Amino acid sequence: MVVDFVIMTPALEVRDVVKRFGDITAVDHLTLSVERGTCFGLLGPNGAGKSTTMRMLTGQAVATSGTISVLGLDVPREGKRARARMGVVPQIDNLDLQLTCRANLWAWAAMYRIPREKRQAAVDRALEIASLGDRSNSVAEDLSGGMRRRLLIARGLIHSPELVLLDEPTVGLDPQVRAELWSLIDQLRSEGVTIVMSTHYIEEAERLADDVAIMNHGRLVAQGAPETLLAAHAGVQAAEFYGSPSRLRQIENAASAAGLSTRRTGPSISVLRAESVPPSFFDEFDDHVLRASNLEDVFVLLTGEGLE
Repeated sequence: MVVDFVIMTPALEVRDVVKRFGDITAVDHLTLSVERGTCFGLLGPNGAGKSTTMRMLTGQAVATSGTISVLGLDVPREGKRARARMGVVPQIDNLDLQLTCRANLWAWAAMYRIPREKRQAAVDRALEIASLGDRSNSVAEDLSGGMRRRLLIARGLIHSPELVLLDEPTVGLDPQVRAELWSLIDQLRSEGVTIVMSTHYIEEAERLADDVAIMNHGRLVAQGAPETLLAAHAGVQAAEFYGSPSRLRQIENAASAAGLSTRRTGPSISVLRAESVPPSFFDEFDDHVLRASNLEDVFVLLTGEGLE
């Protein structure tokens, strides 16, 4: 009996990519692979190279060296074909504010050459996904920030793309709206859409992403599932200490001398891998609170950057 094996290429492959702007290296030998049907989080402080990477994926910027494959297509050589199969949701709101939600979507349906007889259904589906059916005839200018962001996502989904690029999808939105968009992103993933999401919000990636890449100064410093990164860098628990600046410095110095990893968390200091901290350390510094480790611990530990 002959068995046929179907080899599914990754949705996205970036191999040894470098992007320079004069003397500045924005992306430095970056290698990534994103499996189909997953949500991939791209994290990093400002200047890490996230936005440049996203622009290269769509062919808006051309790599100085290295190769990029999107849905099995070489970018930028086959960039037009790749863009036809992906949806892009930019960070900056570039909607036509004078048009209604329906008209904005109809224009993009036409741009993506959806057959006229299928455009109405495509627009209705996009409005439903974004929960904007009752605002379909509202002018975009009159929408709230969260509704505009949902309309941007709906626009990126109008042609049923296989891959969606979300550049800072919830930046500047209040927590309630952010949670609504998280539900939308999770719904897309459950439908088999591959999502690549750059974000400043560490909790966003921890909740949504199957795989996370952390960039710093153009380089990849870590990649893996959130739970894998936690196990490798932060452990199960962190011990959080509060007190005066001098007290926190004392704890930080003692932890460093004991070979323990720490991170500053505003008015406190956290000692990571609390489950393996020697009892003698807690005997000396017993005024602490135990909490679960999180991806923000990993981010700050690896990048040395505060969140912005």
